[in-house]
Amino acid sequence: MAWWKGWSEAEGRSVAGALSFDPKPDAQTLYKAMKGLGTDEQAIIDVLTKRSNMQRQQIAKSFKAQFGKDLIESLKSELSGKFEMLMVALVYPPFKYDAKELHDAMKGVGTSEGTIIEILASRTKAQIREIIKAYKEEYDSDLEEDIKSETSGYFEQILVCLLQGERDNATLYVDTALARQDAEALYAAGEKIRGTDEIQFITILCTRSATHLLKVFEEYQKLANKSIEDTIKSETHGSLEDAMLAIVKCTRSVHCYFAERLYYALKGAGTDDGTLIRVIVSRSEVDLNLIKAEFKKIAGQSLSSMILDDTSGDYKTALLNLCGSDD
Repeated sequence: MAWWKGWSEAEGRSVAGALSFDPKPDAQTLYKAMKGLGTDEQAIIDVLTKRSNMQRQQIAKSFKAQFGKDLIESLKSELSGKFEMLMVALVYPPFKYDAKELHDAMKGVGTSEGTIIEILASRTKAQIREIIKAYKEEYDSDLEEDIKSETSGYFEQILVCLLQGERDNATLYVDTALARQDAEALYAAGEKIRGTDEIQFITILCTRSATHLLKVFEEYQKLANKSIEDTIKSETHGSLEDAMLAIVKCTRSVHCYFAERLYYALKGAGTDDGTLIRVIVSRSEVDLNLIKAEFKKIAGQSLSSMILDDTSGDYKTALLNLCGSDD
């Protein structure tokens, strides 16, 4: 399944929110959990992991109205480490959260290219527009300008191209002749010549619809006798290669792409908590159940069992709540 929806929202999400919901008592529960000496982490987990993002926004509003305090700031002052990161992430509205993750990926020394690629390659045209708007509101800065100042060369060009949001997610009719033309152009830009015409790759990958690209990949395989992924791996390297492969993976199956992101965040020594938190928080109300099914195929075990082995304490409890059951 590519990245347009052929599934119901209810089927995909692992967090559905509370059915009979009133933000006022939830806000009071959170206030009590953080008041005075010590913190009732379990009470915070029970509220924030079992409400939808829309409900969390109402809780934050009620928290401010009742106690004159900002919920995110209160959580930051009472919690710490990975657990704090996760709880704070849950309170951000989705587009502001993506904007925050992009901002954090670029601030300070060095740039977290993986985060930028993940967000820009996997979001829809409409979502990218909202992220740009949220970024401007939150940081009084232009996302495109910031990306240009933090990156360079072809990698900068592919990110800027993704920011333009020219890919349309659902083109029902695909012209085979045009797809073949694009496949031939990619072949001529890579396998056929010494060196690579990166601009041709960037243009086709960033400005064609997902349905059209799937046909292009099919035609390319026939023409080159190898997959587009194999060509990208042999013709490019570094962050540019990562970005191109992410676009191809998201086009083929956004669920497989995120399952892979989660798998690499958890496998081996140490855990990439930033990626783990971001993917689980941003997909829990979209398609995490579908991602979990793909994860099992890749990892040979469930996402919950890997989280159980790799994390601990309140952080683990909260992550497992957000993941939902593995049945």
